[in-house]
Amino acid sequence: MTLNTYLTFRDTCREAFEFYRSVFGGEFSTLQTFGDGPPDMGVPDEAKDLIMHVSLPVGDSILMGSDANPAADSRPIVGNNFSISYSPPDRDVADRAFAALSDGGEVAMPMAEMFWGAYFGSCTDRFGIAWMINVEPPLSD
Repeated sequence: MTLNTYLTFRDTCREAFEFYRSVFGGEFSTLQTFGDGPPDMGVPDEAKDLIMHVSLPVGDSILMGSDANPAADSRPIVGNNFSISYSPPDRDVADRAFAALSDGGEVAMPMAEMFWGAYFGSCTDRFGIAWMINVEPPLSD
Protein backbone atom coordinates (compact mmCIF):
# COMPACT_ATOMS: atom_id res chain seq x y z
CA MET A 1 0.00 0.00 0.00
CA THR A 2 1.24 3.45 -0.81
CA LEU A 3 0.11 7.05 -0.34
CA ASN A 4 1.30 9.59 -2.91
CA THR A 5 0.51 13.21 -3.69
CA TYR A 6 -1.52 14.05 -6.82
CA LEU A 7 -1.41 17.67 -8.03
CA THR A 8 -3.93 19.30 -10.40
CA PHE A 9 -3.06 22.34 -12.51
CA ARG A 10 -4.73 24.94 -14.71
CA ASP A 11 -2.98 24.03 -17.97
CA THR A 12 0.55 24.26 -16.50
CA CYS A 13 1.14 20.63 -15.48
CA ARG A 14 3.80 20.02 -18.15
CA GLU A 15 5.77 23.13 -17.10
CA ALA A 16 5.44 22.31 -13.40
CA PHE A 17 6.57 18.70 -13.81
CA GLU A 18 9.53 19.68 -15.98
CA PHE A 19 10.50 21.98 -13.09
CA TYR A 20 10.03 19.20 -10.48
CA ARG A 21 12.10 16.83 -12.65
CA SER A 22 14.89 19.46 -12.75
CA VAL A 23 14.76 19.70 -8.95
CA PHE A 24 14.48 15.99 -8.05
CA GLY A 25 16.05 14.35 -11.12
CA GLY A 26 14.87 11.12 -12.67
CA GLU A 27 12.53 10.42 -15.55
CA PHE A 28 8.76 10.35 -15.85
CA SER A 29 7.42 6.82 -15.44
CA THR A 30 4.16 7.87 -17.13
CA LEU A 31 3.24 10.83 -19.30
CA GLN A 32 -0.13 10.83 -21.07
CA THR A 33 -1.99 13.69 -22.70
CA PHE A 34 -5.75 14.10 -22.97
CA GLY A 35 -5.27 13.29 -26.66
CA ASP A 36 -4.18 9.79 -25.56
CA GLY A 37 -7.57 9.18 -23.92
CA PRO A 38 -10.65 7.68 -25.56
CA PRO A 39 -12.64 9.93 -27.93
CA ASP A 40 -15.75 9.84 -25.70
CA MET A 41 -13.93 12.03 -23.13
CA GLY A 42 -15.07 15.02 -25.21
CA VAL A 43 -11.75 16.88 -25.04
CA PRO A 44 -11.56 19.83 -27.46
CA ASP A 45 -8.75 19.67 -30.05
CA GLU A 46 -6.92 22.66 -28.56
CA ALA A 47 -6.63 20.81 -25.21
CA LYS A 48 -5.39 17.43 -26.43
CA ASP A 49 -1.74 18.27 -25.60
CA LEU A 50 -2.59 19.02 -21.96
CA ILE A 51 -1.42 16.44 -19.43
CA MET A 52 -3.97 13.80 -18.42
CA HIS A 53 -1.51 11.97 -16.14
CA VAL A 54 2.18 12.21 -15.27
CA SER A 55 4.19 10.31 -12.67
CA LEU A 56 7.65 11.25 -11.40
CA PRO A 57 9.34 8.85 -8.96
CA VAL A 58 10.93 10.78 -6.09
CA GLY A 59 12.72 8.46 -3.66
CA ASP A 60 10.23 5.85 -2.43
CA SER A 61 7.26 8.03 -3.43
CA ILE A 62 5.67 9.11 -6.68
CA LEU A 63 4.67 12.69 -7.41
CA MET A 64 1.70 12.57 -9.78
CA GLY A 65 -0.30 15.21 -11.55
CA SER A 66 -2.54 16.36 -14.36
CA ASP A 67 -4.13 19.40 -15.89
CA ALA A 68 -7.78 19.82 -14.96
CA ASN A 69 -9.98 17.98 -17.43
CA PRO A 70 -10.79 20.60 -20.07
CA ALA A 71 -14.12 18.87 -20.80
CA ALA A 72 -15.27 19.36 -17.19
CA ASP A 73 -16.46 22.55 -15.54
CA SER A 74 -14.23 22.32 -12.48
CA ARG A 75 -11.05 24.40 -12.42
CA PRO A 76 -8.58 23.92 -9.60
CA ILE A 77 -7.61 26.76 -7.33
CA VAL A 78 -4.64 26.88 -4.98
CA GLY A 79 -5.77 25.07 -1.86
CA ASN A 80 -7.94 22.45 -3.56
CA ASN A 81 -5.54 21.45 -6.33
CA PHE A 82 -4.21 18.27 -4.74
CA SER A 83 -5.41 14.80 -3.78
CA ILE A 84 -3.98 11.94 -1.83
CA SER A 85 -3.59 8.89 -4.03
CA TYR A 86 -3.99 5.56 -2.21
CA SER A 87 -2.93 2.33 -3.91
CA PRO A 88 -4.34 -0.59 -1.91
CA PRO A 89 -3.32 -4.18 -2.66
CA ASP A 90 -6.71 -5.34 -3.98
CA ARG A 91 -10.30 -4.41 -4.78
CA ASP A 92 -11.74 -5.51 -1.43
CA VAL A 93 -9.42 -3.18 0.50
CA ALA A 94 -10.11 -0.44 -2.07
CA ASP A 95 -13.88 -0.80 -1.70
CA ARG A 96 -13.71 -0.72 2.11
CA ALA A 97 -11.45 2.35 2.11
CA PHE A 98 -13.60 4.12 -0.49
CA ALA A 99 -16.81 3.44 1.47
CA ALA A 100 -15.25 4.75 4.68
CA LEU A 101 -13.63 7.82 3.11
CA SER A 102 -16.74 8.84 1.17
CA ASP A 103 -19.11 8.33 4.14
CA GLY A 104 -20.31 11.83 4.99
CA GLY A 105 -18.31 13.23 2.09
CA GLU A 106 -18.86 13.40 -1.65
CA VAL A 107 -18.22 10.82 -4.37
CA ALA A 108 -16.70 12.29 -7.53
CA MET A 109 -16.18 8.98 -9.37
CA PRO A 110 -17.44 5.69 -7.93
CA MET A 111 -15.02 2.75 -7.93
CA ALA A 112 -15.04 1.23 -11.43
CA GLU A 113 -12.86 -0.25 -14.16
CA MET A 114 -11.06 2.50 -16.08
CA PHE A 115 -9.82 2.63 -19.66
CA TRP A 116 -6.19 2.57 -18.45
CA GLY A 117 -6.79 -0.83 -16.84
CA ALA A 118 -7.02 0.14 -13.17
CA TYR A 119 -9.90 -0.11 -10.71
CA PHE A 120 -10.31 3.53 -9.67
CA GLY A 121 -12.52 5.93 -7.78
CA SER A 122 -12.29 9.39 -6.25
CA CYS A 123 -14.06 11.18 -3.45
CA THR A 124 -13.76 14.01 -0.96
CA ASP A 125 -13.97 12.99 2.69
CA ARG A 126 -16.09 14.78 5.29
CA PHE A 127 -13.07 16.94 6.20
CA GLY A 128 -12.69 18.29 2.64
CA ILE A 129 -9.67 16.15 1.67
CA ALA A 130 -9.73 14.74 -1.86
CA TRP A 131 -8.79 11.06 -2.29
CA MET A 132 -8.00 8.94 -5.35
CA ILE A 133 -8.04 5.17 -4.92
CA ASN A 134 -6.29 3.19 -7.62
CA VAL A 135 -5.80 -0.59 -7.81
CA GLU A 136 -3.45 -1.48 -10.64
CA PRO A 137 -4.26 -4.60 -12.64
CA PRO A 138 -2.15 -7.65 -11.78
CA LEU A 139 1.01 -8.07 -13.82
CA SER A 140 0.70 -10.79 -16.42
CA ASP A 141 3.30 -13.54 -16.51
